[in-house]
Amino acid sequence: MPVIGRQALVKHAWALTCILALSALLGGCNKDGSKTAAKDAGASASAPVEAASGASAVIAASAVKAGAPATITKAQLPGEAAETLRLIKAGGPYPFGEDGVLFRNSATLLPEHPRGYYRAYTVRTPGAKDRGLRRIVCGGARKQIGECYYTDDYYVSFKRIAE
Repeated sequence: MPVIGRQALVKHAWALTCILALSALLGGCNKDGSKTAAKDAGASASAPVEAASGASAVIAASAVKAGAPATITKAQLPGEAAETLRLIKAGGPYPFGEDGVLFRNSATLLPEHPRGYYRAYTVRTPGAKDRGLRRIVCGGARKQIGECYYTDDYYVSFKRIAE
């Protein structure tokens, strides 16, 4: 086989590898494993990274920017979320050391505010061996729950908690 043929073969193999990797990344965004991978790859104890799950993040970001986040009432929240809101209002103590950390809102899924405005809190998930995917993110001064958002998919989408 001539040298040019080998170079072309290598280029085609590399392109195919890239296409397969991209396909796996985009096609697996709704699989359970990708939620864990996004959580592990994007989270840190001091500043959780929101919406780190590829195409889902792009779709969620464009949907939220087109309009305001959906609304959920406190009565519609799971009982564990109501308990988290109570703890936020009381100022703790929180069950996890990561509760109350800075939420950067870098994907701008929530209304834009200066850095440090939002804080994230864990909503316990029954039966989960870790913190799970559910969170409440509140803006403004600590102990205030006037502008809070609930997510059950680790920052991919949010619902504003109605007063």
